Amino acid sequence: MLGGAGILLGVAAVPAQAAEVSYKTECIPPAASGLGPVEGTTKVEITAPATAKVGDEIQVVWKFVQAASKNPDLIVLPKDSVKPTGTLKASGAQTADIAMEGPQKNPEIPKGGDMVLSDMTGKVKLTTAGDVTLTPDAYTITAYSTDTKCTPQEAVPAAATIKVTAAEGGSTTSGGSTSGGTTTSGGTATGGDTGGTTSGGSTTGGGTTSGGTTSGGSTSGGSTSGGDDGQTDFAGKTVTTSFACTSPGPAKIDSSATINAKKNGGSYDLTVKTAKGVMNSPAPLPAGALKPSMMITVGGDDSGSLKVEGPANKDALNTGDPVSLGDMTGTYKPGADGKATLSPGDLTIVVTLSAGSDPITIPCKATKTAVSLELDVQKQAGGVSGATTSGSGSSSGSSSGSSSSSSSSGGGLAETGANDHGGLRALGFVAGTAILLGGAVFIFLPHRRVR
Repeated sequence: MLGGAGILLGVAAVPAQAAEVSYKTECIPPAASGLGPVEGTTKVEITAPATAKVGDEIQVVWKFVQAASKNPDLIVLPKDSVKPTGTLKASGAQTADIAMEGPQKNPEIPKGGDMVLSDMTGKVKLTTAGDVTLTPDAYTITAYSTDTKCTPQEAVPAAATIKVTAAEGGSTTSGGSTSGGTTTSGGTATGGDTGGTTSGGSTTGGGTTSGGTTSGGSTSGGSTSGGDDGQTDFAGKTVTTSFACTSPGPAKIDSSATINAKKNGGSYDLTVKTAKGVMNSPAPLPAGALKPSMMITVGGDDSGSLKVEGPANKDALNTGDPVSLGDMTGTYKPGADGKATLSPGDLTIVVTLSAGSDPITIPCKATKTAVSLELDVQKQAGGVSGATTSGSGSSSGSSSGSSSSSSSSGGGLAETGANDHGGLRALGFVAGTAILLGGAVFIFLPHRRVR
């Protein structure tokens, strides 16, 4: 058997042929990127058996000699994060579309570096005697579960010809079709809406959390007293949450959250826990790649909001690994006397793909939430009432007393939205591919109630 060459299945290996062809290509980035078509030249080498017999199933290899473009000076693509699929056309004595697919395997690709795509393979069963020619056609590049479709813009020359002879003692038939299955163009991304990305297998996600049946907006149950009875630890109840994220985030995140507090003088040290395994990693991610934060909405007799922050992921992640957000912490300093309520608010995830790369901010607005904790509080100097704070007790903005977050320099989510065009529109081109941190990059799957 010839390594890397086309092989003849079920019979002895025969000499293989390899030929390189090039053709003008137009690549269409995902619609969510808002980017136009990219044109370049694709160079591929097709390897196939030189001869075969009717009835044989052969394997062919598509090797990318040159992709349509380089990786631009925007991001470093991590190792094993890019997957190619495509179609090889058979014509002549037999007509067929051969589904080609390569593994999600690549070296780390630096900014401005040459794109390195894995070899694709496919199989076809030969049904007719005569010359069968093989010609490269359209292909798809999938990175972070977003697809870029690349199609020829000129007639592509045949890259290989197989001389097919009749099987001994048998007769030939005309036509035929491939037996190599269907093309999968998107790897395996589990989770919610990926903005049009096609993914192999069925998707799971969305739905409701498995963490209980707390109704949104209810302030009953789970409340504790923060008065002068000597109590210092206050456990909140787990509430169901939903978020709508700005592109390139997912359309919707369903999860749960719990706010716990520990009295510290007149203030409260907060710890916010979210559901475990809320998303799956679509590609290998280094340690420190994902860092969460959340705005906590203060209501009741007090008003305003404060920010809590969590640590980045401690361990590196492989493709498909479940990802849990670390516990987020901050400080609540009351700005009024009476009963104060604390509810999960807007969520932000900051992504850093590799050392030295620019962070990408994914803002997610809370669309469903409920009161997790109620405290009996006493007003403190510099308290949160009518303000947005950084979680350390220092006010970073003021408002007319609304319980919504103000836009401030102290970490308010208003500054992490669509104005960040570089991070939110596209992270880069991969052979004409706009890589978005969308869809399956943050596919939050509610698994179980946090305890």
